[in-house]
Amino acid sequence: MEIGYVVRRLLSAVPTVLLVTFLVFIAIHIVPGDIVDMMLGTQNYLTEAQIRELYSEYGLDKPLIVQYGIWVKNLFTFNLGTSLRTGRSVKDLLADRFPVTFELALFSLLFALIIGIPLGVLSAVKRNSLTDNVVRVFGLVGLSSPSFWVGAILIVLVAGAFEGFNLFGYVAPTVNLTSNLQVMLLPSLTLGLMVSAQILRMTRTSMLDVLNQDYVRTARAKGVATRKVIMKHALRNALIPVVTLSGIQLGYLLGGTIVIENMFALPGMGRLLLQAVNERDYPVVQGIVLFIGILIVLLNILVDLIYTFIDPRVELS
Repeated sequence: MEIGYVVRRLLSAVPTVLLVTFLVFIAIHIVPGDIVDMMLGTQNYLTEAQIRELYSEYGLDKPLIVQYGIWVKNLFTFNLGTSLRTGRSVKDLLADRFPVTFELALFSLLFALIIGIPLGVLSAVKRNSLTDNVVRVFGLVGLSSPSFWVGAILIVLVAGAFEGFNLFGYVAPTVNLTSNLQVMLLPSLTLGLMVSAQILRMTRTSMLDVLNQDYVRTARAKGVATRKVIMKHALRNALIPVVTLSGIQLGYLLGGTIVIENMFALPGMGRLLLQAVNERDYPVVQGIVLFIGILIVLLNILVDLIYTFIDPRVELS
């Protein structure tokens, strides 16, 4: 049942992913200037024939629909193309940059869950109290604060309080785990605080709904301890929409870390995507968009499968 469901979801997602890549392909080509313009700059000493040869070499002399068709055709051989700037395979670039982005997204989601779920439960249990109001204000601030502002505040606070703290200069965990954790702490916390506000609000809303259910009131009437009612009866059922949101947010984090990666000089996919757009490196842009699209599809399917473990009543169809 699950295998058939996964296959159907994957097949249905193919047109959507290709449509996204096509729209991005058109959008990046609409932007004024191309890779040849970026390379020549203002000091152009090439003849018209030499410029035409450059366009032909990069495959930019063909109509856009033909260029996109060639790119899609190459996908069947798992060929994402070659960077027009560096000459490296797009697959190699993704293999180098994805671990950084994945680590950042995973730590950010971990912070969000550690902060958001307990606060959401506390806010629901203490409904309409001072604690509830304080937590809700925290959630509102988290939703409305831009990531670069939160990151800047954290940099100033940590740099002033802890001299010698390693804020910049990414180090792989396999090289030096301590330095890696120091470098990843602030960017992960920055994104985690923002996502935690959404996790908090979803947890609170879901908990309030579950706490008003008949089986919870019955458990309380039978004298079951409040802590046991909350943790065993209410929280488990309230986590289903939180799991959905967490999966969506992980996809967002994998594809939306551009600002934070640039702010903290992290060599991840977000930073690579921004550089590729600025340099009109079309194969790299297309490869990253395709990769992120596939990741989001797989994450959504994984979330649906997790449903069945959290709540056996949920059936996949």
